[in-house]
Amino acid sequence: MFFILNIRGLNMKKYIVTLTKDERETLRALASKGKNKSQKILNALILLGCDEGEYQTKRLTNEEIANILNISMRKIDRVKERFVSESIKVALNGRKRNRIYDKKADGDFEAHLVALSCGEPPKGFARWS
Repeated sequence: MFFILNIRGLNMKKYIVTLTKDERETLRALASKGKNKSQKILNALILLGCDEGEYQTKRLTNEEIANILNISMRKIDRVKERFVSESIKVALNGRKRNRIYDKKADGDFEAHLVALSCGEPPKGFARWS
């Protein structure tokens, strides 16, 4: 769930994180084991700190979370937004990148390069660098 705050002409979306008991247990286990990527553990700690559900004993403010974890407020907002608008999986791991890049070298150029590097090195050199 989210709502929009209007402060002096600035529109800011506020995302409210509410975790179920199972989600909290999963995030606690993920954060305590240390066998995951650091960003995934950090995102789990952010969600646990921001939780406003019935199973949260003490909710921290975004400023407190930022100071404790030594991260920016914007990162907290991005994780909360991904959790609310997409899913817990996306909030922990980030979005899948689907950008497609054009090849800089075509097949003919690659074949020529391989053939050149397999041949004799230039005069005055012992090998190709």
